[in-house]
Amino acid sequence: MATAASKESEILENAKNLLPPDYVPSEDEEYMNERHQAYFRMLLIEWKRSIRDAAEHTLQSLADGPIREADLNDRASSETDWGIELRTRDRQRKLVSKIDSALRRIDEGEYGYCEVTGDPIGLRRLIARPVATMTVEAQEAHERREKVSRDD
Repeated sequence: MATAASKESEILENAKNLLPPDYVPSEDEEYMNERHQAYFRMLLIEWKRSIRDAAEHTLQSLADGPIREADLNDRASSETDWGIELRTRDRQRKLVSKIDSALRRIDEGEYGYCEVTGDPIGLRRLIARPVATMTVEAQEAHERREKVSRDD
């Protein structure tokens, strides 16, 4: 784990060195050029790091001990809060695999292109959802098909 984290830190530093501090990808540049890729790589690694930090904080809180509320209502409230926290961490665990997949697509030169149509996803969509794998149109069509399947 330590070697993966150090490798990730090295990759992050290389990405940061390619970009000015206030850089934001622009439609005026060639799509998915080296700077775009460095920007999204940096964004994804930072996002992954923040998720890991939050998970470590949750694990530390759990390790600190069980809920010790004397009042049953307070205990129920605390248990509900923990349940929500654990569900959030589970969703974030799934998000980390999507982040890893996006980082692999950057390495393979496939990032930013729709997995269905092959068209560019678009910078605005990727900035809003860096793990996006489809254009808005392809995603909407996918969701319509999914809804029809559920209705059957």
